[in-house]
Amino acid sequence: MERQILHVDVNNAFLSWTAVNMLKNGHPIDIRTIPSIIGGDEQKRSGVVLAKSPIAKKFGIITGEPIYFARKKCNKLEVFPVNFKVFHKYSNDLYKLLLEYTDVIERFSIDECFLDMTHYLSGRKLIDIANEINHRVEKELGFTVNVGVSSNKLLAKMASDFEKPNKVHTLYEYEIEDKMWPLQVSELFMIGRKTVPKLYNLRIKTIGDLAKTDKNFLVNKFGKFGLVMWNYANGIDESEVNNKIEDPKSIGNSVTLPKDITNIEELNKIVLALSEQVSFRLRKHNLIANTVNVQLRTKDFKDYSHQKQLPFATSSTKEILETAKQICIEMYKKEPIRLVGVRVDNLEGKDEEQLSFFSNKQDEKQEKIDNVLDNLKNKYGYDSITRAGKLDVQKVIKNDKV
Repeated sequence: MERQILHVDVNNAFLSWTAVNMLKNGHPIDIRTIPSIIGGDEQKRSGVVLAKSPIAKKFGIITGEPIYFARKKCNKLEVFPVNFKVFHKYSNDLYKLLLEYTDVIERFSIDECFLDMTHYLSGRKLIDIANEINHRVEKELGFTVNVGVSSNKLLAKMASDFEKPNKVHTLYEYEIEDKMWPLQVSELFMIGRKTVPKLYNLRIKTIGDLAKTDKNFLVNKFGKFGLVMWNYANGIDESEVNNKIEDPKSIGNSVTLPKDITNIEELNKIVLALSEQVSFRLRKHNLIANTVNVQLRTKDFKDYSHQKQLPFATSSTKEILETAKQICIEMYKKEPIRLVGVRVDNLEGKDEEQLSFFSNKQDEKQEKIDNVLDNLKNKYGYDSITRAGKLDVQKVIKNDKV
């Protein structure tokens, strides 16, 4: 049986959701109709363009550029803050609407979902359901989506990226040659910026060029990824719509600082706050980590990253913090630091933890302390209680990812 797959992608999600929320709260202007952007805090160095209105785009404003430069391109530019609570609300509203059509939904990101409709058509045509979803989202939720229609996830996603906004597009196997092959190879899903020049050097400029290239040649040049590229260029994708919530492969938090750090003492305060967040999230997922990684970015945008294996898998804030501090001491070169990140990798389920030679009553005591703090944070809010040494960095570290 041929699969029936939809890909629903919100048009300009962050700006659209902000606009809808403002209109519902009495704002007189739809910010989608004026030069506007969603951006980070201009008083900090996280002030970059995250989303832009169609009119702002006409001024040459691009996603990712500093707001300072965006304002130079358009002196009437309106800047609105990031509000992840609003974004999650409208993302959830969309998900609830889609659940009326199928239980097999994969939330691919905050603003896009795959739907497997294979056993949920009830005698209807897939294209009709796609059009209905498109119309209902605009009418009931106030924002627009593109819907891609196909027999696999890859082609449905490629279809949803065709002409925007507020469109429904099909891309079936028999349409690949006309609709997908003429596109630039950079538009193929999973082709990154570093790969495009390499393909161009091989005279592979369109998706069609890639599809017609000998796959063994691509494997020799790019390894396993060469076969992935060839399959995708030919519309081949057997992956299932995954509606299971999987455990994360790694957990990390980072922060861009309002001013450069120039000594190890200040750096350790930031590492403390980040380690506490990371370990809190680990315990929330009932996971333990085997590796700690620290990232430092200098004021000149040089990145340093180093990892260290833990003596035994743990979710202990103390163990993760001490390891992160050791890493900092080893790699900090007394350069001014603008960004700090802490991440844990090689995760496993807490239930899989084995007794270790290193485990002792001190570890059990620390685990109890962590659990007490976690319970207080869950009950009264993350910032309701904090550790000594972290008090003066509370405003620096954001808790959006907790």
